[in-house]
Amino acid sequence: MTLEILTPDKKVYEGEATSVTLPGTLGFLEILNNHAPIISTLNDGKLTIRGAAGVKEEIFFIKGGVVEALNNKVTVLAEGIIHK
Repeated sequence: MTLEILTPDKKVYEGEATSVTLPGTLGFLEILNNHAPIISTLNDGKLTIRGAAGVKEEIFFIKGGVVEALNNKVTVLAEGIIHK
């Protein structure tokens, strides 16, 4: 699936991912390939991106926002972000 992470200033990440784990308002959620359509608000916390086998996972810390998953495209709109 395609993942895009945006902040008000810039595009932080764009690429392929096998899963993304996010700090949803009601708890952590994981979005996988072919996930049902979803829109959710996000809390401050850790966002983890997993790529293809053998690719190191990437970790970001986000400051709130929203996520949308539709047709194997995941878009995260974060108020702020730090890459670890």
